[in-house]
Order: sequence, then structure tokens, then C-alpha cells
Amino acid sequence: QVQLVESGGGLVQAGASLRLSCAASGRTFSSYGMGWFRQVPEKEREFVAAISWNGSNTYYADSVKGRFTISRDNAKNTVYLQLNSLKPEDTAVYYCVATNVGDTYAANWYRIGIWSYWGQGTQVTVSS
Repeated sequence: QVQLVESGGGLVQAGASLRLSCAASGRTFSSYGMGWFRQVPEKEREFVAAISWNGSNTYYADSVKGRFTISRDNAKNTVYLQLNSLKPEDTAVYYCVATNVGDTYAANWYRIGIWSYWGQGTQVTVSS
């Protein structure tokens, strides 16, 4: 069982930056693929980014590529999402996710079904 706890959300102005953190419990964190999804009310959850078990591969949604960076520290059981150049359309609840799939084809990370564990979410609000 893996428990995920996000932190770092908040209210910022457009163009600002935030760093989200996700602390994971469990001894097998270093073998898990990790990622982030986001959701706005009345819309489906949207893939944001993913990182392979050892951090060697990263994947991003086109909407955030070049602005967001995912990273992990396996010694600290933590995954990060650096959000730069934030836009009002980035406003959402951001969820940290984990899967026992260590790495896979890029298209698979978008599939909600491969993510076994979800955090409770952290709100990011970007004002214009």
C-alpha cells in the first residue's frame, strides 16, 4: 500500500511559479512510476506529467511542456512538480499518482487505469 500526500499549492498571479511536493509512504517507492494529474470542476482528470522509477525518463502533456518539470528524490520518497510561467488555465486541483509500472510507453501514462494510488489533491489557483 502506498499513501501519497501533496503540498505546495496556493494562489498566485499569472506568470508566477510554484513547486508541488508529494511525499510517499512505502518501501517500494523507488520502483514506482510517479506522476501528476489535474482536474477542474465538471471536467475529467487530465494527465500532466510522469516520471519513471529511476528518474531517467519524463513525460509531459503538451499543454505544460516547457513550463512544468517533474523530478523525484528516491532517498526522500518524494516527487516534485515545478510549475513555471503559470497561466489562469492551469487552475485546478493537482493530484499526485503512483503506479507499480516503473516505466512504459509515453501514451500509457495518460491512462488513468494504470495509476493505482492517488493523493488527496492540492489546489492551484492562478489569477489573471
